[in-house]
Amino acid sequence: MNERINKQVQFLDWGLIDYQEAWDKQGELFNQTVDQKIQNRKVEESDQTETPNYLIFCQHPHVYTLGKSGKPENLLLDEEGLKQYEATYYKINRGGDITYHGPGQLVGYPILDLENFFTDIHKYMRFLEEAIIRTLADYGIKSGRIDGLTGVWLDHEEQKNPRKICAMGVKSSRWVTMHGFAFNVNADLSYFGHIIPCGIDDKAVTSLDKELGRKVDFEEVKDKVKGYLAEIFEFEMVYESQEK
Repeated sequence: MNERINKQVQFLDWGLIDYQEAWDKQGELFNQTVDQKIQNRKVEESDQTETPNYLIFCQHPHVYTLGKSGKPENLLLDEEGLKQYEATYYKINRGGDITYHGPGQLVGYPILDLENFFTDIHKYMRFLEEAIIRTLADYGIKSGRIDGLTGVWLDHEEQKNPRKICAMGVKSSRWVTMHGFAFNVNADLSYFGHIIPCGIDDKAVTSLDKELGRKVDFEEVKDKVKGYLAEIFEFEMVYESQEK
C-alpha cells in the first residue's frame, strides 16, 4: 500500500539558530512525518494523507556534533577549551563522525519522505552532493567526490591537496530523512583545528570564501543550492509558514 505521492517541498529558513533548538524542531517535523506514514499504513489507500517534505536552511553558533559512529577523542577540546572558544558540543543520532557548525556555514536539513521520490539512501546522498557540486561550478570551482568518503571535495581527482568543502551526515527511518549537509561558505576554518573532521586526519577542510579569496554573498549561495536541489530532485518548492 503506497501513500499518495507528494512532490512539493516546504522551504523553511530558520536563520541563525541554536543547535539544540534546531535539533528539537527538526525532530518534531521528522517524527510527525514518520507518525503520518505509520497511520497511513492502517487505513485504506483512498483515506491516506500525503506525507509532507521540508527543506530547512540555517546557520548555527559555534558547535561541534558527534555522529553515532564517531569517536569522542576526535574532539580535541575539553570543557574549558569549549568555553574558551564559545562552542558547544552534542552527541547526535546522524551517521558520520565529528563535524563543526558555525556562522557563515550553510546548514541544510532536508526532511523528505523518500517514498515521494525514490527509495535509495545512497542516491539521496549523491543528489545532495550534486547540488553543492553544481553550485561550486557557478563560482568557477571544480569539485567532486572521493570514493569511500561522503561530502564534496576539491582536488578530488589528483588528490595532491584534497580538501572538504561540504560535510554530510543523515539519519533515516521509514524512508524519512533528517540532518543533512554543512557547506562552508564564509566559515571560520580555525574551528576545524580543534577536531579531526569526520575522523579524517590526512585531508584538509576549506570554504568557498577561502578558495575565491573574497567573502561570498550568502543569500546568493542559498538561492543556488536551493534551486539545484529542486532541479535534481524534481520537486516544487513552496514557501508557507516561514516563522522561526
